[in-house]
Amino acid sequence: MASTGKDGIDKSNKYDRQLRLWGDHGQAALESSRVCLVNATATGTEILKNLILPGIGAFTIVDGYKVQGEDVGNNFFLTKDSLGESRAKVATELLGELNPDVTGDFVEEHPEKLLQSDPSFFNTFTMVIATNMCERTLLQLSKQLWTSNIPLLVCRCYGFIGYMRLAVQEHTVIESHPDSTHEDLRLDKQFDGLVTYCNSLDLETMNKKDHSHTPWLVILYKYLQVWKQQHNGEPPKNYKEKTQFKELIKQGIRKNEDGFPEVEENFDEAVKSVNIALVPTKISSNVESLFEDSCCKELHSDSKQFWILVRAIKEFVEEEGALPLRGTIPDMTADSERYIQLQQVYRDQAAHDVSVVTNKVHNLVQTLGRGGPTNIAPPPESPTDPGISEQDIRLFCKNAAFLRVVRCRSLEEEYNSATARSQEIESHIADEDSDDEVVFYVLLRAVDRFYEEFNRFPGCYNDQVEPDIPRLKVSLVKVLQEWGLSPTIKDDYIHEICRYGSAELHTIASFIGGAAAQEVIKVITGQFVPINNTYIYNAMKQTSITVEL
Repeated sequence: MASTGKDGIDKSNKYDRQLRLWGDHGQAALESSRVCLVNATATGTEILKNLILPGIGAFTIVDGYKVQGEDVGNNFFLTKDSLGESRAKVATELLGELNPDVTGDFVEEHPEKLLQSDPSFFNTFTMVIATNMCERTLLQLSKQLWTSNIPLLVCRCYGFIGYMRLAVQEHTVIESHPDSTHEDLRLDKQFDGLVTYCNSLDLETMNKKDHSHTPWLVILYKYLQVWKQQHNGEPPKNYKEKTQFKELIKQGIRKNEDGFPEVEENFDEAVKSVNIALVPTKISSNVESLFEDSCCKELHSDSKQFWILVRAIKEFVEEEGALPLRGTIPDMTADSERYIQLQQVYRDQAAHDVSVVTNKVHNLVQTLGRGGPTNIAPPPESPTDPGISEQDIRLFCKNAAFLRVVRCRSLEEEYNSATARSQEIESHIADEDSDDEVVFYVLLRAVDRFYEEFNRFPGCYNDQVEPDIPRLKVSLVKVLQEWGLSPTIKDDYIHEICRYGSAELHTIASFIGGAAAQEVIKVITGQFVPINNTYIYNAMKQTSITVEL
């Protein structure tokens, strides 16, 4: 029976679109998550909106401010009637109306005071989102979360600038969902099941119907053997050879009584698939780097499940020369019977590879002394162990080619380091034709320095815009000098920042709200690859950049 939400709607229908993106297990991770938002700004509430609608488990807003006129002007989740009331309380109530399945709570207190009185409060969350925080408090929060290994996403909208910064020690991704991938068909590393099945079919003796409904994968296999016999066992490698191979396949199309080629879509598909089907089976540099990672090579009793599985895959590759087979084939013109048979051939080989990896995982866990009832799934013939389940291992094997690890620099290191990636920053700000986004990053750091000195943002009062221009320039020079850089940023940029007056425009907040929610979902579900580590959006040019700072 399908589960229903508090609104009585079937969850499989309610969350249908997102279930297609990240599956049941991704949705389950989302629904069990607890997210903390620091400051219910326009940006903050837009982020939460985009997390509440897909169904995060619970959220808590930490905000000690009262609703003011400027809040009502740019925040859809605050009303004129709420002026003077707790911003956290009002935002929580209105956001909670979006999805009754989500539990909302609030703490009416400034984050700096909460960090002093109860810093462990933030350790109870799956992830923390901080918006429009001053540098001093942000670094305190970041240090607390970094020590506790809680992911932090810093978001900020300043005039026409949008900014995001992810801080997480290590984020592992199994289902990275790459935009483009080659099918894992193994025509260059043919396994026994494929060879046996393809050899059981004879294209020469087939009737007309069967000949035109044989899967193109079988056709490629057949003609690949012919080609190898004519070329010392070597497959077609370059453009010229692949063109010749395509002509060889075309010769297999049967002719009608008049001597003209029949219409056989499966042969046409075989010709079109030559380039992608003959891509050599190899291991990506990303996966190779994981095999060489110290976390993989130096396992210990406290190693993450991810690294135990990576080590098992590494040992599998050392023996088999390739990653576990994915076990899927593309759609193709064929009769149902032979397509299903071919599909089963790949599934059987994938299941065999999973079994081999499962045994390796079991052996590794026993060696590490983690063989208790909560640590590892043993081989299929043993009682099931709830630690690393067979489902976990199957998922890992299926996605072994796409594993990724994201390790961000800590915010404390970025802000307190004198170098602060100075060479990369200099390469951007010194080039007049380069992107403006990194220039805006430097200016935001200067704005924070200005705030530390004057306890306000530059240009936040109309009569202070012009006087604040030289003051901000001094703050900028100080930041650049600390990084060992010369002041090469044009005055026009400084003037523009002062004119912003720290305004938070709702259009920018809405855009960043959508982008930030995506990053949060990536971290919570463990799917897709989050940014590493800084994202800057320039609304004036509608351009953006992701840089590692």
